[in-house]
Amino acid sequence: MISLRLPTELETKLSQISETEKITKSEVIKRALIFYFKKYQKDHSPYDLGKDLFGEYGSSDGNLSQTYKKKLKDKLHEKHSR
Repeated sequence: MISLRLPTELETKLSQISETEKITKSEVIKRALIFYFKKYQKDHSPYDLGKDLFGEYGSSDGNLSQTYKKKLKDKLHEKHSR
């Protein structure tokens, strides 16, 4: 349960909508929150939320996905040739 204090202007608008729609003030607030959450989710995709982190901690080796076998082979050869 949540208690909420509203400025007079918002409380008046809430009462008007509640009376017009013939639903409780709580129901108006619930619907408004659902609407807000859907809009927020649409405006903030997972990519948008993390885009400032992508590429931030890379290996600085742009061709790593193409040369990983050779790099692994070299590392193993170095390890076992001691």
